[in-house]
Amino acid sequence: MIALEHENDLVAGIDIGGTSIKAVLCSGEDLSVLARASAPTPRGGQAMIDTSAGLIRSLTGNTEGRLVAAGLGAAGVIDRSTGTVVAASDSFSGWTGFPAGQALRDALGVPVRVDNDVNAFIRGEVRAGAAVGARHALGIMLGTGVGGALWLDGELYEGLSGAAGEIGHLPGYGDLPCTCGGTGHLETLASGRSISARYRELSASSPVTSQEVALRARQGDPHALSVFRTAGQALGHAVLVGLGLLGLGTVVVGGGVARAWDLLGPAIEAEVRREPPVSGIPVHVVPGKLDADAVALGAAAQFSSDGSALANA
Repeated sequence: MIALEHENDLVAGIDIGGTSIKAVLCSGEDLSVLARASAPTPRGGQAMIDTSAGLIRSLTGNTEGRLVAAGLGAAGVIDRSTGTVVAASDSFSGWTGFPAGQALRDALGVPVRVDNDVNAFIRGEVRAGAAVGARHALGIMLGTGVGGALWLDGELYEGLSGAAGEIGHLPGYGDLPCTCGGTGHLETLASGRSISARYRELSASSPVTSQEVALRARQGDPHALSVFRTAGQALGHAVLVGLGLLGLGTVVVGGGVARAWDLLGPAIEAEVRREPPVSGIPVHVVPGKLDADAVALGAAAQFSSDGSALANA
C-alpha cells in the first residue's frame, strides 16, 4: 500500500470507456477530486494508454503537487496481478492481451493498478456514492455494453477468473447476437448500443444514440418507450437472479444509460415486485450517485488506505 498522506501528493484515476476516456486528479490526503478531463476513446491499446497519460499530464501540469500513483478502470476481463487485459468485447480494438498496467506505468513513471471498470464503479459507489457502507452489493454498469461486479463481505469478489458478477453476458434474453459472439445475452437488450439498434429496427429511423432514444421516449414515442421498457424488464430479471443466488439486498446501477433512470427505474422495480426473492430480503435498486466520476474515483481508491475518506469535490 502506498502511503497517501501529504496534501501535495496526488493520485490519478482513469476510466477507459467505449466512447470516452475520463480522468480525475485526486488529493493524496483524502482523495477529493481536484481536477477532471476527458477525451474521445481512440482505437488501439497503446493509443488509449497514450490518451490517458496525456490527460493526466495536462491535469498535473495545472495543479500543484506530485503524482505518486495512478489507478485505471478498464473495460474487459483484467488480470489485476499484471494489469493485462485478458478479454474484451469487439467495441475495443487491440485491447485483448494488451499490458495496460505496464504501458501506463512506463508512460507516467508511477505505480499503477488496473481493474475492471465495473469493479472500480462499485468500489467508488460503496465508499462515496449510493451504497456507502454496504457490506454486500451488486453493481451494474450500462454503457456501450453491460457489466457487473460483486461487493461481498465488505470487499470486491472476483471469483476464479476475475470476472465474477459479469451479468451482461448471461444468456436467456432472446435470440439477438451479442458482441462477444454469444446469443441472447442481457447486453443485447440493455446496453446503449443495443437500445440504439433496437429502436432503429422498430422505428425504421436513421441511427440515433441511446440518449436520443431516451429523449424521444420522454416525448411519448411508442417505439422508444418499448425499447426502454424491455431493457428495464431484462435488468429486473437479472437483478432477481443475482439477488436470489447471493442473498444481496442492494443493487447500484450506473453508466451513461442509467441517466435515463426515469425510464428504466419503473420497469426494473415492476419486474422485482412481480416476482420478489423468496427470502423476503428487502430489495433496493438505486442509481449511482457519482455519475461520470464513479469509475475513475473507484480506480484511484485502489491506493487509498482508508476508502471511507473518498469524497467527490
